[in-house]
Amino acid sequence: MSTIEVLQGWPMTRLNARTVQSLTTVATPAYDRSSASVGIVHFGAGNFHRSHQAMYLDRLMSSGASLDWGICGVGTLPHDAFMRDVMTAQDCLYTLVLRHPEGAVEPRVIGSILEYLLAPDDPGAVLARLEDPAVRIVTMTVTEGGYLKRPSDGAFDARHPDVEHDLRNPAEPRTAFAFVVEALCRRRAAGVPPFTVLSCDNLQGNGGYARQAVTGFADLVNPELGEWIRQEVAFPNAMVDRITPVTTDEDRRVLRDEFGVVDAWPVPAEPFTQWIVEDDFPSGRPPLEQAGVQFVHDVKPYELMKLRLLNASHQALAWFGGLLGDVHVDEAMLRPELRAYLLEYMFREAVPTLEPVSGVDLNDYINTLIERFSNPRMRDTLLRLGTDGSNRMATFVLPAICTNLAAGRPVELGAAMVAAWARYCELAAAGSTPAPGMPEDESSEEMLAAAARQREDPLAFMKIRRLFGDLADQEPFVQAFLRWRAQLLADDGVRRCLQALAA
Repeated sequence: MSTIEVLQGWPMTRLNARTVQSLTTVATPAYDRSSASVGIVHFGAGNFHRSHQAMYLDRLMSSGASLDWGICGVGTLPHDAFMRDVMTAQDCLYTLVLRHPEGAVEPRVIGSILEYLLAPDDPGAVLARLEDPAVRIVTMTVTEGGYLKRPSDGAFDARHPDVEHDLRNPAEPRTAFAFVVEALCRRRAAGVPPFTVLSCDNLQGNGGYARQAVTGFADLVNPELGEWIRQEVAFPNAMVDRITPVTTDEDRRVLRDEFGVVDAWPVPAEPFTQWIVEDDFPSGRPPLEQAGVQFVHDVKPYELMKLRLLNASHQALAWFGGLLGDVHVDEAMLRPELRAYLLEYMFREAVPTLEPVSGVDLNDYINTLIERFSNPRMRDTLLRLGTDGSNRMATFVLPAICTNLAAGRPVELGAAMVAAWARYCELAAAGSTPAPGMPEDESSEEMLAAAARQREDPLAFMKIRRLFGDLADQEPFVQAFLRWRAQLLADDGVRRCLQALAA
């Protein structure tokens, strides 16, 4: 296909560094990318990173400043090869497309990613970039399940298969943390100051989990190195927020047909975005407050709010909506009983577990979440929300249940959500889910096997100690779980369950 094509009257432009300046239908970077340099290495440059962190850097660089804070994206998985091919062909340019609820589409070409490396292709190139003194921050979005932790208690899992692999294969690691440890070891030997490690994943205390994974792995390599990292490397916490669906062929078609831009991997996202970061960067940082990032002394109240309200609600939508046969989030939000349940869960069982959040009205925040979930232009899928559910439920929902149990508060709404998850897995094990299939999950084999035994043992799913710890021994939770499980099994049980919970 040629660079310039014509379709339906539009001059068609294949996006790359040579053609971007000729684009007139979309906003483009207002800075000279050839003058920019890499200051940040990011592991996991998928859709969320490109809709969020890379967007903030692009916004900052568009002011003509901070051009030494460009991003090198790194993929660690074989399936990241497609991202490598797209980013290579497009000179790391891509289009961020905001979907406004009233129907407007707002595309903008993002240029802050300057380089993309696929670690399985050349681990040495990744390490060389990490050793570069110009790199002062390493960021990551490796998903909630990527932090080498046990789901039941969050402790570092020294027996994780990826940990064992990386210890045996130090020259060809699988995880971002093995790369970080080796790079810090080399920088220390060369007298180069360490970089800051900034997690951008949805985890309460994500900086602490990043520290735990890095130092836990380093201790296995060399305990002295692990202690040096504890003393010298900063791991600030951060709260990130922007709903970012997967890219579809329809996204590519709209961008091509309506704006004349051929982009193999555009990024759809909602207009809302938020990034709150603990200000702890000994080696320096870009002035991202100029681009809308909020730097604070303590991120915990903000991240707890977001995880236990937005992310927990996403789990409720995934499992209840999936049981109802819905495919998209906005479709599920049209059900008044599900909307009512979300509000009840957030106000009655999530809010009581939160700390005071400075400058935030929780009523407004929750009502805004309902509006965001209901955006009919997003077409976000319940399957995406349910992906990696074993880690997401353990991160977003189960801690709130445990906190309420410890305080003697009700857990009916949270127990019902777990029951819906267990029921969905039970139907998936039988191949009869109303919605399309079982979301990907590293624990799916164990979960499906346990869920299939629930007819004989209703608590079989809850007895996966690795996921639930001792919840199956907590009588108030067990009784609520069994009560709502029985309701879900009845005729029209899902809808009636939601109505009863909302009442």
